[in-house]
Amino acid sequence: MARVRISSPLLVFLICTVLAIAVSHAARVQKHGEGEETRRKLLNNGLGHSPQMGWNSYNHFPCKLNDKLIRETADAMVSSGLSALGYEYINLDDCWAELNRDSKGNLVPKASFFPYGIKALADYVHSKGLKIGIYGDAGTQTCAKTMPGSLGFEEQDANTFASWGIDYLKYDNCHNKGVNPQERYSKMGKALLKTGRPIFYSLCEWGQDNPATWAPSIGNSWRTTGDIKDTWDSMTGRADQNNKWASYAGPGGWNDPDMLEVGNGGMSKEEYRSHFSIWALAKAPLILGCDLRSIDNDTFEILGNKEVIAVNQDTLGVQGKKVKKNGDLEVWAGPLSGKRVAVILWNRGDSKATIAAQWSDIGLKSSAAVDARDLWEHTTTHTVKHKIEATLESHACKMYILTPQ
Repeated sequence: MARVRISSPLLVFLICTVLAIAVSHAARVQKHGEGEETRRKLLNNGLGHSPQMGWNSYNHFPCKLNDKLIRETADAMVSSGLSALGYEYINLDDCWAELNRDSKGNLVPKASFFPYGIKALADYVHSKGLKIGIYGDAGTQTCAKTMPGSLGFEEQDANTFASWGIDYLKYDNCHNKGVNPQERYSKMGKALLKTGRPIFYSLCEWGQDNPATWAPSIGNSWRTTGDIKDTWDSMTGRADQNNKWASYAGPGGWNDPDMLEVGNGGMSKEEYRSHFSIWALAKAPLILGCDLRSIDNDTFEILGNKEVIAVNQDTLGVQGKKVKKNGDLEVWAGPLSGKRVAVILWNRGDSKATIAAQWSDIGLKSSAAVDARDLWEHTTTHTVKHKIEATLESHACKMYILTPQ
Protein backbone atom coordinates (compact mmCIF):
# COMPACT_ATOMS: atom_id res chain seq x y z
CA MET A 1 0.00 0.00 0.00
CA ALA A 2 1.36 3.39 -0.99
CA ARG A 3 2.12 5.83 1.80
CA VAL A 4 0.62 9.30 1.67
CA ARG A 5 2.82 12.09 2.91
CA ILE A 6 1.15 15.02 4.64
CA SER A 7 2.97 18.28 4.43
CA SER A 8 3.53 20.30 7.59
CA PRO A 9 1.13 23.12 6.60
CA LEU A 10 -1.60 20.55 5.80
CA LEU A 11 -0.98 18.74 9.09
CA VAL A 12 -1.34 22.00 11.01
CA PHE A 13 -4.57 22.72 9.10
CA LEU A 14 -6.03 19.29 9.97
CA ILE A 15 -5.13 19.61 13.64
CA CYS A 16 -6.70 23.06 13.80
CA THR A 17 -9.84 21.75 12.09
CA VAL A 18 -10.21 18.90 14.62
CA LEU A 19 -9.73 21.34 17.50
CA ALA A 20 -12.29 23.70 16.02
CA ILE A 21 -14.85 20.89 15.78
CA ALA A 22 -14.18 19.91 19.39
CA VAL A 23 -14.56 23.50 20.57
CA SER A 24 -17.75 23.86 18.54
CA HIS A 25 -19.22 20.74 20.13
CA ALA A 26 -18.30 21.98 23.61
CA ALA A 27 -20.00 25.28 22.82
CA ARG A 28 -23.17 23.47 21.76
CA VAL A 29 -23.19 21.54 25.01
CA GLN A 30 -22.69 24.77 26.94
CA LYS A 31 -25.43 26.52 24.98
CA HIS A 32 -28.02 23.81 25.52
CA GLY A 33 -27.06 23.13 29.13
CA GLU A 34 -25.43 20.17 30.79
CA GLY A 35 -28.24 17.85 29.69
CA GLU A 36 -26.49 16.74 26.52
CA GLU A 37 -23.46 15.65 28.49
CA THR A 38 -25.36 13.89 31.26
CA ARG A 39 -27.43 11.91 28.78
CA ARG A 40 -24.27 10.06 27.77
CA LYS A 41 -23.89 8.88 31.37
CA LEU A 42 -27.34 7.42 31.97
CA LEU A 43 -28.16 4.42 34.11
CA ASN A 44 -28.33 1.52 31.68
CA ASN A 45 -31.33 -0.44 32.98
CA GLY A 46 -33.61 0.10 29.98
CA LEU A 47 -36.23 2.00 32.00
CA GLY A 48 -37.53 5.56 32.14
CA HIS A 49 -37.70 6.31 28.42
CA SER A 50 -40.54 8.66 29.41
CA PRO A 51 -41.47 9.98 32.87
CA GLN A 52 -43.00 7.32 35.09
CA MET A 53 -46.75 7.27 35.68
CA GLY A 54 -48.59 5.62 38.53
CA TRP A 55 -49.83 6.03 42.11
CA ASN A 56 -48.22 6.26 45.55
CA SER A 57 -49.82 5.73 48.95
CA TYR A 58 -48.12 8.51 50.91
CA ASN A 59 -50.02 11.71 50.11
CA HIS A 60 -53.47 10.38 51.00
CA PHE A 61 -52.64 7.38 53.20
CA PRO A 62 -49.46 8.17 55.17
CA CYS A 63 -48.65 5.05 57.21
CA LYS A 64 -52.19 3.74 56.65
CA LEU A 65 -51.49 1.41 53.76
CA ASN A 66 -52.48 -2.26 53.83
CA ASP A 67 -53.07 -5.23 51.56
CA LYS A 68 -56.77 -4.47 51.00
CA LEU A 69 -56.10 -0.83 50.09
CA ILE A 70 -53.39 -1.69 47.58
CA ARG A 71 -55.51 -4.36 45.89
CA GLU A 72 -58.52 -2.05 45.70
CA THR A 73 -56.33 0.75 44.31
CA ALA A 74 -55.02 -1.58 41.60
CA ASP A 75 -58.61 -2.51 40.78
CA ALA A 76 -59.61 1.17 40.61
CA MET A 77 -56.63 2.05 38.41
CA VAL A 78 -57.93 -0.44 35.84
CA SER A 79 -61.70 0.08 36.19
CA SER A 80 -61.40 3.88 36.01
CA GLY A 81 -59.53 3.67 32.71
CA LEU A 82 -56.44 5.38 34.13
CA SER A 83 -54.22 2.37 33.47
CA ALA A 84 -55.15 2.51 29.79
CA LEU A 85 -53.80 6.08 29.74
CA GLY A 86 -50.35 4.99 30.93
CA TYR A 87 -50.58 4.97 34.73
CA GLU A 88 -48.92 1.68 35.57
CA TYR A 89 -47.16 1.70 38.95
CA ILE A 90 -48.90 0.99 42.27
CA ASN A 91 -46.35 2.11 44.87
CA LEU A 92 -46.22 1.41 48.60
CA ASP A 93 -44.61 4.18 50.63
CA ASP A 94 -43.26 4.19 54.21
CA CYS A 95 -44.54 1.93 57.04
CA TRP A 96 -45.01 -1.34 55.13
CA ALA A 97 -42.41 -3.34 57.12
CA GLU A 98 -41.87 -4.41 60.72
CA LEU A 99 -39.59 -2.31 62.88
CA ASN A 100 -36.92 -5.03 63.05
CA ARG A 101 -35.34 -7.37 60.52
CA ASP A 102 -35.63 -11.15 60.96
CA SER A 103 -32.86 -13.40 62.30
CA LYS A 104 -31.24 -13.50 58.84
CA GLY A 105 -31.29 -9.72 58.45
CA ASN A 106 -34.18 -9.64 55.98
CA LEU A 107 -36.89 -7.01 55.82
CA VAL A 108 -40.22 -8.36 57.05
CA PRO A 109 -43.62 -7.11 55.81
CA LYS A 110 -45.81 -5.89 58.66
CA ALA A 111 -48.07 -8.85 59.41
CA SER A 112 -51.02 -6.71 60.49
CA PHE A 113 -50.93 -4.81 57.18
CA PHE A 114 -49.84 -7.52 54.74
CA PRO A 115 -50.84 -10.93 56.14
CA TYR A 116 -50.17 -12.67 52.79
CA GLY A 117 -46.78 -11.03 52.25
CA ILE A 118 -45.55 -8.69 49.52
CA LYS A 119 -44.97 -11.43 46.92
CA ALA A 120 -48.66 -12.35 46.92
CA LEU A 121 -49.60 -8.69 46.64
CA ALA A 122 -47.18 -8.20 43.76
CA ASP A 123 -48.68 -11.19 41.99
CA TYR A 124 -52.13 -9.65 42.33
CA VAL A 125 -51.00 -6.26 40.99
CA HIS A 126 -49.24 -7.96 38.09
CA SER A 127 -52.40 -9.94 37.31
CA LYS A 128 -54.10 -6.61 36.64
CA GLY A 129 -51.48 -5.72 34.04
CA LEU A 130 -49.86 -3.22 36.42
CA LYS A 131 -46.49 -2.92 38.16
CA ILE A 132 -45.74 -2.63 41.85
CA GLY A 133 -43.34 -0.34 43.69
CA ILE A 134 -41.96 -0.26 47.21
CA TYR A 135 -40.26 2.21 49.53
CA GLY A 136 -36.84 2.11 51.13
CA ASP A 137 -34.36 4.48 52.69
CA ALA A 138 -30.65 5.18 52.19
CA GLY A 139 -30.16 5.39 55.95
CA THR A 140 -30.57 3.27 59.07
CA GLN A 141 -34.32 3.93 59.43
CA THR A 142 -37.07 5.22 57.19
CA CYS A 143 -38.42 8.72 57.70
CA ALA A 144 -41.37 7.56 59.83
CA LYS A 145 -38.96 5.50 61.98
CA THR A 146 -41.32 2.54 61.68
CA MET A 147 -39.03 0.25 59.67
CA PRO A 148 -35.33 -0.30 58.89
CA GLY A 149 -33.44 1.57 56.21
CA SER A 150 -31.13 -0.19 53.77
CA LEU A 151 -27.81 1.47 54.63
CA GLY A 152 -25.35 -1.44 54.82
CA PHE A 153 -27.99 -3.90 53.56
CA GLU A 154 -28.21 -2.74 49.96
CA GLU A 155 -27.56 -6.06 48.21
CA GLN A 156 -29.65 -8.07 50.64
CA ASP A 157 -32.63 -5.75 50.33
CA ALA A 158 -32.33 -5.44 46.56
CA ASN A 159 -32.39 -9.23 46.30
CA THR A 160 -35.44 -9.33 48.56
CA PHE A 161 -37.27 -6.79 46.40
CA ALA A 162 -36.42 -8.70 43.25
CA SER A 163 -37.57 -12.01 44.76
CA TRP A 164 -40.94 -10.43 45.56
CA GLY A 165 -41.38 -9.17 42.00
CA ILE A 166 -40.92 -5.48 42.76
CA ASP A 167 -40.76 -3.17 39.72
CA TYR A 168 -40.00 0.22 41.33
CA LEU A 169 -38.03 1.49 44.30
CA LYS A 170 -38.53 4.91 45.89
CA TYR A 171 -35.39 5.39 47.99
CA ASP A 172 -35.56 8.09 50.68
CA ASN A 173 -32.88 10.05 52.54
CA CYS A 174 -33.60 9.97 56.30
CA HIS A 175 -31.23 8.96 59.14
CA ASN A 176 -28.33 8.71 56.71
CA LYS A 177 -25.48 9.13 59.25
CA GLY A 178 -23.98 11.89 57.13
CA VAL A 179 -22.69 9.44 54.53
CA ASN A 180 -22.17 11.04 51.11
CA PRO A 181 -25.43 10.70 49.13
CA GLN A 182 -23.68 9.72 45.92
CA GLU A 183 -22.09 6.80 47.75
CA ARG A 184 -25.32 5.69 49.42
CA TYR A 185 -27.52 5.96 46.36
CA SER A 186 -24.93 4.44 44.05
CA LYS A 187 -24.64 1.32 46.23
CA MET A 188 -28.35 0.62 45.97
CA GLY A 189 -28.38 1.36 42.26
CA LYS A 190 -25.61 -1.19 41.65
CA ALA A 191 -27.38 -3.71 43.88
CA LEU A 192 -30.62 -3.36 41.92
CA LEU A 193 -28.79 -3.88 38.63
CA LYS A 194 -27.05 -6.92 40.04
CA THR A 195 -30.39 -8.65 40.73
CA GLY A 196 -31.03 -8.88 37.00
CA ARG A 197 -34.61 -7.67 37.47
CA PRO A 198 -35.57 -4.35 35.81
CA ILE A 199 -36.46 -2.11 38.77
CA PHE A 200 -37.19 1.57 38.20
CA TYR A 201 -34.97 3.50 40.62
CA SER A 202 -36.44 6.72 42.04
CA LEU A 203 -34.00 8.69 44.21
CA CYS A 204 -35.70 10.73 46.94
CA GLU A 205 -32.72 12.86 48.01
CA TRP A 206 -34.86 16.06 48.26
CA GLY A 207 -32.49 18.02 46.00
CA GLN A 208 -30.14 18.77 48.88
CA ASP A 209 -26.93 17.81 47.07
CA ASN A 210 -28.00 18.86 43.55
CA PRO A 211 -28.75 15.30 42.41
CA ALA A 212 -29.50 16.41 38.85
CA THR A 213 -25.74 16.84 38.41
CA TRP A 214 -24.84 13.26 39.41
CA ALA A 215 -27.97 11.08 39.58
CA PRO A 216 -28.52 10.33 35.85
CA SER A 217 -25.87 7.61 35.95
CA ILE A 218 -27.38 6.16 39.14
CA GLY A 219 -31.18 6.29 38.87
CA ASN A 220 -34.15 6.91 36.60
CA SER A 221 -35.49 9.95 38.47
CA TRP A 222 -34.32 12.16 41.30
CA ARG A 223 -36.17 14.48 43.62
CA THR A 224 -35.23 18.12 43.14
CA THR A 225 -37.35 19.39 46.05
CA GLY A 226 -38.57 18.65 49.54
CA ASP A 227 -41.93 16.96 50.07
CA ILE A 228 -44.95 18.58 48.44
CA LYS A 229 -48.04 19.58 50.41
CA ASP A 230 -51.59 19.97 49.16
CA THR A 231 -51.39 23.77 48.99
CA TRP A 232 -50.94 26.38 46.28
CA ASP A 233 -47.76 27.78 47.81
CA SER A 234 -46.16 24.35 48.17
CA MET A 235 -47.00 23.33 44.61
CA THR A 236 -45.79 26.55 42.99
CA GLY A 237 -42.64 26.58 45.09
CA ARG A 238 -41.71 23.09 43.94
CA ALA A 239 -42.39 24.00 40.33
CA ASP A 240 -39.92 26.88 40.63
CA GLN A 241 -37.25 24.80 42.39
CA ASN A 242 -37.50 22.08 39.78
CA ASN A 243 -37.38 24.50 36.87
CA LYS A 244 -33.70 25.42 37.20
CA TRP A 245 -32.61 21.83 36.54
CA ALA A 246 -34.51 21.48 33.25
CA SER A 247 -31.44 20.89 31.07
CA TYR A 248 -30.48 17.75 33.03
CA ALA A 249 -33.66 15.80 32.27
CA GLY A 250 -34.14 13.49 29.32
CA PRO A 251 -35.10 9.96 28.28
CA GLY A 252 -33.83 7.56 30.93
CA GLY A 253 -33.60 10.13 33.77
CA TRP A 254 -36.05 12.76 35.01
CA ASN A 255 -36.27 15.65 37.47
CA ASP A 256 -38.89 14.96 40.15
CA PRO A 257 -40.63 17.84 42.00
CA ASP A 258 -42.61 15.23 43.99
CA MET A 259 -45.98 13.60 43.55
CA LEU A 260 -49.31 15.00 42.38
CA GLU A 261 -51.81 16.31 44.93
CA VAL A 262 -54.68 16.52 42.43
CA GLY A 263 -57.88 15.25 44.05
CA ASN A 264 -56.85 15.53 47.68
CA GLY A 265 -59.00 18.61 48.34
CA GLY A 266 -56.52 21.30 49.35
CA MET A 267 -56.63 23.31 46.11
CA SER A 268 -59.30 24.49 43.69
CA LYS A 269 -60.06 22.86 40.35
CA GLU A 270 -58.19 25.62 38.50
CA GLU A 271 -55.18 25.25 40.80
CA TYR A 272 -55.11 21.49 40.31
CA ARG A 273 -55.36 21.99 36.55
CA SER A 274 -52.32 24.30 36.74
CA HIS A 275 -50.52 21.72 38.91
CA PHE A 276 -51.10 18.95 36.39
CA SER A 277 -50.26 21.15 33.39
CA ILE A 278 -46.92 22.35 34.78
CA TRP A 279 -45.91 18.82 35.89
CA ALA A 280 -46.73 17.52 32.41
CA LEU A 281 -44.77 20.25 30.61
CA ALA A 282 -41.81 19.83 32.98
CA LYS A 283 -41.66 16.11 32.18
CA ALA A 284 -42.14 15.37 35.87
CA PRO A 285 -43.23 11.91 37.01
CA LEU A 286 -47.03 11.71 37.03
CA ILE A 287 -47.47 9.86 40.29
CA LEU A 288 -51.02 10.20 41.63
CA GLY A 289 -51.54 10.74 45.33
CA CYS A 290 -55.32 10.71 45.82
CA ASP A 291 -57.77 7.91 46.68
CA LEU A 292 -58.42 6.30 43.30
CA ARG A 293 -61.40 4.39 44.69
CA SER A 294 -63.47 7.57 45.02
CA ILE A 295 -62.20 10.18 42.56
CA ASP A 296 -64.86 12.61 41.34
CA ASN A 297 -65.51 13.76 37.78
CA ASP A 298 -63.43 16.94 38.10
CA THR A 299 -60.42 14.96 39.32
CA PHE A 300 -60.74 12.39 36.57
CA GLU A 301 -61.10 15.14 33.96
CA ILE A 302 -57.70 16.47 35.04
CA LEU A 303 -55.81 13.22 35.60
CA GLY A 304 -57.33 11.62 32.52
CA ASN A 305 -56.60 14.38 30.00
CA LYS A 306 -54.99 12.42 27.19
CA GLU A 307 -53.64 15.49 25.42
CA VAL A 308 -51.84 16.81 28.49
CA ILE A 309 -50.48 13.35 29.28
CA ALA A 310 -49.16 13.15 25.72
CA VAL A 311 -47.05 16.28 26.34
CA ASN A 312 -45.51 14.62 29.38
CA GLN A 313 -44.81 11.42 27.48
CA ASP A 314 -43.61 13.04 24.24
CA THR A 315 -40.77 11.09 22.65
CA LEU A 316 -38.47 14.12 22.28
CA GLY A 317 -38.12 14.10 26.06
CA VAL A 318 -37.15 17.75 26.57
CA GLN A 319 -38.27 19.35 29.82
CA GLY A 320 -40.27 22.53 29.31
CA LYS A 321 -39.47 25.50 31.51
CA LYS A 322 -40.38 29.04 32.49
CA VAL A 323 -39.44 31.35 29.60
CA LYS A 324 -41.11 34.64 30.55
CA LYS A 325 -42.20 36.30 33.78
CA ASN A 326 -43.98 39.59 34.35
CA GLY A 327 -44.82 39.76 38.03
CA ASP A 328 -47.26 36.93 38.68
CA LEU A 329 -47.90 36.35 34.96
CA GLU A 330 -45.77 33.61 33.45
CA VAL A 331 -45.16 31.77 30.20
CA TRP A 332 -43.78 28.22 30.31
CA ALA A 333 -42.83 26.40 27.11
CA GLY A 334 -40.88 23.53 25.65
CA PRO A 335 -40.27 21.77 22.33
CA LEU A 336 -42.11 18.61 21.33
CA SER A 337 -41.53 16.06 18.60
CA GLY A 338 -42.65 17.02 15.11
CA LYS A 339 -41.33 20.60 15.51
CA ARG A 340 -44.26 21.45 17.78
CA VAL A 341 -44.14 23.63 20.88
CA ALA A 342 -46.07 23.20 24.15
CA VAL A 343 -47.00 26.46 25.87
CA ILE A 344 -48.61 27.31 29.20
CA LEU A 345 -49.94 30.77 30.02
CA TRP A 346 -50.17 30.88 33.83
CA ASN A 347 -51.74 33.52 36.05
CA ARG A 348 -50.21 33.07 39.50
CA GLY A 349 -51.70 36.35 40.73
CA ASP A 350 -54.79 37.07 42.80
CA SER A 351 -56.87 38.77 40.11
CA LYS A 352 -57.94 38.21 36.51
CA ALA A 353 -55.26 39.13 33.96
CA THR A 354 -54.31 38.83 30.28
CA ILE A 355 -51.12 36.96 29.40
CA ALA A 356 -49.43 36.82 25.99
CA ALA A 357 -46.60 34.74 24.61
CA GLN A 358 -44.80 36.23 21.64
CA TRP A 359 -43.28 33.77 19.17
CA SER A 360 -39.82 35.04 20.13
CA ASP A 361 -40.53 34.01 23.74
CA ILE A 362 -41.09 30.39 22.83
CA GLY A 363 -38.63 29.65 20.05
CA LEU A 364 -40.82 30.13 16.99
CA LYS A 365 -39.92 32.21 13.95
CA SER A 366 -41.56 35.63 14.04
CA SER A 367 -43.20 34.94 10.66
CA ALA A 368 -44.61 31.55 11.67
CA ALA A 369 -48.29 30.75 11.38
CA VAL A 370 -49.44 27.97 13.69
CA ASP A 371 -52.41 25.85 14.59
CA ALA A 372 -53.05 26.33 18.31
CA ARG A 373 -54.58 23.37 20.10
CA ASP A 374 -56.13 24.20 23.49
CA LEU A 375 -55.49 21.07 25.56
CA TRP A 376 -58.16 21.78 28.18
CA GLU A 377 -60.92 23.03 25.88
CA HIS A 378 -59.96 20.47 23.19
CA THR A 379 -60.38 23.03 20.43
CA THR A 380 -58.07 24.19 17.63
CA THR A 381 -57.58 27.71 16.29
CA HIS A 382 -55.99 27.77 12.85
CA THR A 383 -53.38 30.16 11.42
CA VAL A 384 -52.43 31.99 14.59
CA LYS A 385 -49.62 34.53 14.01
CA HIS A 386 -47.11 36.46 16.10
CA LYS A 387 -48.42 35.59 19.59
CA ILE A 388 -50.93 33.68 21.63
CA GLU A 389 -52.77 35.26 24.52
CA ALA A 390 -55.58 34.60 26.97
CA THR A 391 -57.41 36.29 29.81
CA LEU A 392 -57.24 34.08 32.86
CA GLU A 393 -58.82 33.97 36.28
CA SER A 394 -56.62 33.94 39.37
CA HIS A 395 -54.38 30.84 39.58
CA ALA A 396 -55.69 29.53 36.25
CA CYS A 397 -53.74 28.50 33.16
CA LYS A 398 -54.13 27.78 29.49
CA MET A 399 -52.14 25.02 27.83
CA TYR A 400 -51.54 24.75 24.09
CA ILE A 401 -49.69 22.79 21.49
CA LEU A 402 -48.56 25.03 18.65
CA THR A 403 -47.97 23.32 15.31
CA PRO A 404 -46.25 25.44 12.61
CA GLN A 405 -47.98 25.40 9.25
